[in-house]
Amino acid sequence: MAHTHPSIGKGIVLSLVSLTLLGGVMPIISNLRPSDIGAMSFAFALSVWQVVFAAPVFGLELRRGTKGGVFGLDLSHRERGRMTLVALFTGALFGLSTYLYVLGVEKAGGAANAAIAIQAYPLFAILWESLFLKRRKTAPPELALTVVLICALYYLGTGRTFLMSGLSPPWFLVSLGVPLLWSIAHVIIKEELSSTPITPPAQVTFFRVAISTLFLALVLIVAIPSGIATVVAAIFHTMSAVMGLVYFLELIVWFYAVRHIDVSLASSITTPWPALTMVLAVPFLGDTIAPPYQIAALAVVVACIYGLTLASLRKTRAQPASAKDQSPSRRA
Repeated sequence: MAHTHPSIGKGIVLSLVSLTLLGGVMPIISNLRPSDIGAMSFAFALSVWQVVFAAPVFGLELRRGTKGGVFGLDLSHRERGRMTLVALFTGALFGLSTYLYVLGVEKAGGAANAAIAIQAYPLFAILWESLFLKRRKTAPPELALTVVLICALYYLGTGRTFLMSGLSPPWFLVSLGVPLLWSIAHVIIKEELSSTPITPPAQVTFFRVAISTLFLALVLIVAIPSGIATVVAAIFHTMSAVMGLVYFLELIVWFYAVRHIDVSLASSITTPWPALTMVLAVPFLGDTIAPPYQIAALAVVVACIYGLTLASLRKTRAQPASAKDQSPSRRA
């Protein structure tokens, strides 16, 4: 049973805040890391700082006795075991996506290129919601916009050639892995927020960053067992702390947002963030202004996703009216 009263307005405002942090700040900070700190080390270091920033908020929430937490209710062994498996699975997905995010921003030809590749996020969210939650886009305008959106992203990924040979492997595909993993984990967590006691976003954020940090630590032990000094240096680097703080703030705002609206809608609202990245990458990273074809294709992507957003909002508003029309008093 849901423990909150959803508000579309609140969800949209929070998604816009997430847009500013996710698209305007994070890619720039990620690209400002020193070249001697590898992507895996940086991903682990920023995750450690996420835990550092999330722990006090989580502790304050527990101290205040906020209702709806996993520690506040009696759960059966089966329910607790299921929730533990979900937390471990989504935490591992987030840990891997953090590494791919850092690597993709570095290798995909600039922060803006990686940001555009990650625009596939709403498509993945729509796919999972359609397959597993039966929230399908069935209206002809929705289907048409989805097709145009896929074509625009493919056009960008192939460097405007529309040929598979023009695809820029493997880094564009690495960047696509980020929204793929995010969408799977976020759709699962959205359902957990709606149907389990773990509703406070501070609790969700803490468990998410703690588990993903543990996952990355295990990967580091296996991948670079002799690189402890490099990892420690990465943890104490200023950019790691700044990235960890901004990412933590983005996460907690995002989880508040998806308490109110579907993941596909929330991710659609954050669509313009590559434009923000393009603007900020010029003064902070010395990047050149994006070529006209890239800007034009991004405009098509933004238009398509906002078209899908509008359709989703209309459908959401129509459902209560439909339910009201079919109530016993109306049928009498």
